[in-house]
Amino acid sequence: MSIDSVFVHKMWNDNELSKMVKGGVPFPMLSDAGGKVGAAYGIYDADAGVETRGRFIIDPDGIIQGFEVLTPPVGRNVAESLRQVQAFQLVRASKGAEATPSGWKPGKATLKPGPDLVGRVWEVWKTSMAFDD
Repeated sequence: MSIDSVFVHKMWNDNELSKMVKGGVPFPMLSDAGGKVGAAYGIYDADAGVETRGRFIIDPDGIIQGFEVLTPPVGRNVAESLRQVQAFQLVRASKGAEATPSGWKPGKATLKPGPDLVGRVWEVWKTSMAFDD
């Protein structure tokens, strides 16, 4: 969502995002023409009429699970955003029985939270994840 029109979003997806993410972004991009949503999240500058770039991952219950706010000179990583959404979906589906370690990708091993993992995260992570990317 941004203060840009849906037409600008379409152009951006068709000419830019689709080259970075195969098939483009797999969800709708919304327009916040008046900046009301951005103001609610604290990223809209009414004086300048612009929003700071922010990404908010909101679960089906309306709870913010993750967010990132960047100033315009710093680019975002669409693939990382999608990876995080997939990680939150996996954790939610497992009802917290699985956790995704740093760098987790779909199909990779997860961590099983519990007393046996305390003090052993690095050991479990390095053996199950390896540096095979």
